[in-house]
Amino acid sequence: MEQSLDIYIGWDSREPIAYDVAKKTLEDHASIPVRVFPIKVQELVAQGAYTRDIDPLASTEFTYSRFFVPFMAGYKGWALFCDCDFLFLDDIAGILQYRDPSLAVACVKHDYTPKATVKMDGKVQTNYPRKNWSSFMLFNCEHPSTRQLTPELINRESGAYLHRMQWAKDEEIGEIPTRWNWLEGWNDKPETGLPGAVHYTNGGPWFKDWQNVDYGDLWRAEADKVQPGWQPI
Repeated sequence: MEQSLDIYIGWDSREPIAYDVAKKTLEDHASIPVRVFPIKVQELVAQGAYTRDIDPLASTEFTYSRFFVPFMAGYKGWALFCDCDFLFLDDIAGILQYRDPSLAVACVKHDYTPKATVKMDGKVQTNYPRKNWSSFMLFNCEHPSTRQLTPELINRESGAYLHRMQWAKDEEIGEIPTRWNWLEGWNDKPETGLPGAVHYTNGGPWFKDWQNVDYGDLWRAEADKVQPGWQPI
């Protein structure tokens, strides 16, 4: 298989610096050619691809648009999606080994029940089966089940159907180690070394009330390089 990867990161107008740090740290550690694209729902709307009504329970602008990755990739090859609230600390080439042609998608299969009822920016913290599985997805864009993710289906189906990956059979969902979607405040810190990617799913250092988080000093150092003089919101 080709030793390169296209990566799509969710972009939210309320926290653009989170995207910038995720993109920078991913590229800085990559030993393979990568192309990184923001998923901006406004652009999909302008193209006429995204027609869903506003969902009051959606916590980000990319709650549903993440499932457009196979469409955006032309249903060709493999492509990675991740939320914007990631800090990459290892080489993304490490996930290439989880590409299996028999799979539609691979992810970290968290057994996660959030402790808080409100997220970092005041949004309601909803709980559902397979929560956070869809925050880091390695798509096999050519797989028949993945090719079902057309704009028509994404605009029509429920959030539960999409995020629980009911568009794929259970045996078509591969597993990636936790270190690539390490949930800050939930997963135990590794005994040695660092996670491959830290996911600030509850709140990250770009919020003033979320400064004392694990690896927050590393995130802030990267933010200083991306945007000197930035201030938490």
